[in-house]
Amino acid sequence: MIIKGKVWKFGDDISTDHIAPGRYFHLRTNLEELAKHVLEDADTEFASKVAEGDIIVAGRNFGLGSSREHAPRIIKLAGVSCIIAKSFARIFYRNSFNIGLPLLTADTNKIKEGDELEIDLEKGKIKDITKSFSIDSDPISPFMMRLIHDGGIEEHVKKYGDFKID
Repeated sequence: MIIKGKVWKFGDDISTDHIAPGRYFHLRTNLEELAKHVLEDADTEFASKVAEGDIIVAGRNFGLGSSREHAPRIIKLAGVSCIIAKSFARIFYRNSFNIGLPLLTADTNKIKEGDELEIDLEKGKIKDITKSFSIDSDPISPFMMRLIHDGGIEEHVKKYGDFKID
């Protein structure tokens, strides 16, 4: 699976409060409306300018904080196709794959805001088309790729009636 998109760059310790600001807690049952405010506490322009297929690139510990399942959901609803970070909070990592949002762990120092990336999720290859360099990441496991292809764990279970690993 190949993903291409423009980079939005964030630093370390982007929390679920940055992703889904608490002042919009009342919108948690209207995720499409909440997605209009995604990451606005980290970048005031992100929610209004992010485009379908864009990619978030971040530093360490992306998604720390509460286990809000709606944090990765509103990122995906906003059109983000993938997140690459140096590391992820464990619960955010699992919640993302559960909804079919792919994450890769890599050294993100050389990638800059606005760069165009091409990502091979299954091989763990990240190519910066803008600056002509590549970065390796751990590839996504076959089972996690199946969750992504199926649109998340809920759709996977609807499709197979259980967990299908092979």
